[in-house]
Amino acid sequence: MIHRSVAVACLCLLAGCSVSQDQEVELGRENAAQINAQLPIVNDPVVASYIQDLGQSIASKTSRADLDWHFYVVNTKQVNAFALPGGFVYVNRGLIETADHLDELTGTLGHEIGHVVERHAVKQMEKAQKTNVGIGVLCSLTSICHSGLGQVAVQVGGSAYFAHNSRLDELQADSEGVVNVSRAGYDPRGIPDLFRVLLKEREYQPTKVEGWFADHPLEEARIHRADQIIGEVPEARGKKFLVDSPQFHAFKDRVAALPAPPTQARGGP
Repeated sequence: MIHRSVAVACLCLLAGCSVSQDQEVELGRENAAQINAQLPIVNDPVVASYIQDLGQSIASKTSRADLDWHFYVVNTKQVNAFALPGGFVYVNRGLIETADHLDELTGTLGHEIGHVVERHAVKQMEKAQKTNVGIGVLCSLTSICHSGLGQVAVQVGGSAYFAHNSRLDELQADSEGVVNVSRAGYDPRGIPDLFRVLLKEREYQPTKVEGWFADHPLEEARIHRADQIIGEVPEARGKKFLVDSPQFHAFKDRVAALPAPPTQARGGP
């Protein structure tokens, strides 16, 4: 069943008007319910508590700290992360296991939080409506057309369909991520450091990271730009940041000990 605020948001998009924060949150909640029912979300209490606390420590320092933020780990070896409108963030097990240090994971969370802060998913929907593909994207972003999870997750995560328009969003999320993690006390250099790790992974295990590169256009120039942003953002200067912690490695060990992922699980976009 479509909640009233979701239906209103749908009508607004079709009419070309903006989506309120309440409508955005309801859109995210509806899609999170679909995703959580169909993707292998990790329910281990230690893992779930750690990722929620870590994500909240960053989100609480942003301009959208008032959102009811939710953070989840998906049990798949695919390296990826994505965010839904309204404050629902997902990180794949494969990305956690690939991260060498805490700041690489916090960098990922800060980046995905940045997409929510900047309302990129909602803006993509509005752009799609203006280019006459609004109904198709609307179906993918809500259950109004009974679309499958694959479409839902891919579209809200930033699909290849929008990749040619999403580089600016990615750079904006990088910049927002630097500010977010710096304010929370984590080293922002984890953002470009993880990018470098992923580029190396692509050389040796391309299928493991193909989802990330489909959703997050990445090249050396973007890494250089992330380094440049770190040097320019006031929040990232002259502070002693947390790079790593024993708690993070205990968390990684706990994740590594989880049951094997379901063979059919793709882990979102």
